[in-house]
Amino acid sequence: MRQPVAGIVSQVTDSESEGRPGKRDRLAAAAARVLHEQGVEKTTLADIAKAADVPVGNVYYYYKTKDQLVGAAIATHERNMRALVSALDRLPTPQERLKALVGAWVDQRDLTSRYGCPTGTLASELDKRAEGGLDRDVAEVMGRLLDWIERQFTAMGRADARELAVALLAAYQGISLLTNTFRDPGLMSAEGRRLERWIDSLG
Repeated sequence: MRQPVAGIVSQVTDSESEGRPGKRDRLAAAAARVLHEQGVEKTTLADIAKAADVPVGNVYYYYKTKDQLVGAAIATHERNMRALVSALDRLPTPQERLKALVGAWVDQRDLTSRYGCPTGTLASELDKRAEGGLDRDVAEVMGRLLDWIERQFTAMGRADARELAVALLAAYQGISLLTNTFRDPGLMSAEGRRLERWIDSLG
């Protein structure tokens, strides 16, 4: 049975966000959300300012360019990922931690069906750019999650931990693409159940 990680994660994020965040933090969070929904090229500074409830003229005090806001969005993705794995690390076994990770992905299936994986879609879009280096920044975030997954398989005694970690993350990215393409959250639910069985079979 899938571990109920949502409550653990909400406790972590709620404790980190008590009170109304400042304008810089609101802009960073809004950038992550709006870039996910609209994409980098279509999103303007005004879009992000509106979503953050910050006057557009104030944006330049915190972020001089849209690329700086994209960087702030990537940093937000990293903070969210760290909060998630910190919550998962409270679970007693690596199998439970991995299945709870899958559960956290499945819990986002409705959002994924509309816009795709937040980090994966951003990585794909930034990869098309000829300059800036932001593609490497988002790759580092995904790489840290991959490393964490590998550590769980290592703790399960698997000599092929890296290969298994790549397979798990690739399965998530692939089902995110299909879930978004077909606008079908059920695809991710079904794949989540399959991945849980797969993790159990490796223990």
